[in-house]
Amino acid sequence: MKSSEATILVLPGLGGGTDGHWYERWTSGLRTAERVDVDDWSHPDRDTYVAAIVAAVAKSERPVVLVGHGYGSLAVVHAAPKLSDGKVRGAFLTAVPDVQEATATHKVAEAYRPVPREPLPFPSLVLASRNDPHCAFEVAEDLAGAWGSRLVDLRESGNVDPDSGHGPWPEGLMTFGKFLGQLTPA
Repeated sequence: MKSSEATILVLPGLGGGTDGHWYERWTSGLRTAERVDVDDWSHPDRDTYVAAIVAAVAKSERPVVLVGHGYGSLAVVHAAPKLSDGKVRGAFLTAVPDVQEATATHKVAEAYRPVPREPLPFPSLVLASRNDPHCAFEVAEDLAGAWGSRLVDLRESGNVDPDSGHGPWPEGLMTFGKFLGQLTPA
């Protein structure tokens, strides 16, 4: 599949991102990319986020590929049971936070518990860093296995955000392009 054959729905993480964030750059740089928004990025309500994803998928006239970061990735997993009609061709999930961890103190974490462990109904990648301050690599590895996702080891990449040096993130875009190439448009 080529990016021009799909609607690429970009699902921001906590805070909604900044102009320099890689997913903001992808949203403006990929012609068929669209950002899914919620009202409050400091406390993105799970049910509201899931409903926004489901609505955006339903609205698309092309096959859909989901690109999530942080809580956007978790919102995909929570939305997955409502997206099993085959319209979503794949999900690219980065920096999944560990909301089960007792030290997950952000108030948003509770709303995303429990994290579903059922296999996703579409191909997926989980991209995880070995020094992400919000999720131990072993937790991301376990979740990827539960979801039937292929795990991509980003080594020492922090939270895969501008603070960890991932503004444009060309390696991520290359990985995304390879992933797209493995998906079928119809």
